[in-house]
Amino acid sequence: MNRHLGYAFVAAVLLAGSTLAPNTGAQEGTVPMHHGRPSGSPIPATGLAPAPRVAPPPARTGAAAQDKKTAAGESFFIVASVDQSKSQFLLKRPTEVTLLVEVDANTKYLDDSGKPLKSADFRAGDTVWITSSGGGDEPTAVRIRKGEMTVADLHRYYLDYTEIK
Repeated sequence: MNRHLGYAFVAAVLLAGSTLAPNTGAQEGTVPMHHGRPSGSPIPATGLAPAPRVAPPPARTGAAAQDKKTAAGESFFIVASVDQSKSQFLLKRPTEVTLLVEVDANTKYLDDSGKPLKSADFRAGDTVWITSSGGGDEPTAVRIRKGEMTVADLHRYYLDYTEIK
């Protein structure tokens, strides 16, 4: 009877060790399974070659990737936040890159139909077209115009293929 208890104890320890062991299947070339087998147990060979690694597409670099401007010199952004006390807009490009823009007394604010607005009329999430001066790390907004980006604009300024109609 004691021998059976000893075997049961050893089996319990082995089972506990296999379920508590970290998943090292990725390092060993096996795929973790969760349906009836422990995570680290190998999968039988299928005779298939491993899937080839595909290189990511080349990234756009420099100003071309970051500052797409319209013929009027406007760039599209999403307002991330407005700090009235510091006279700053934190803006986000569609590529998720942020830009801090200063505003001053000369900055013009317009709605999508060209009517004048105030800086207090802008909220996080608004989509805007901005004309700025000064460049560099702290550009100053000359004009901030509320407006959406159409699908045609999206393709023209950010996507490498024409609009599918």
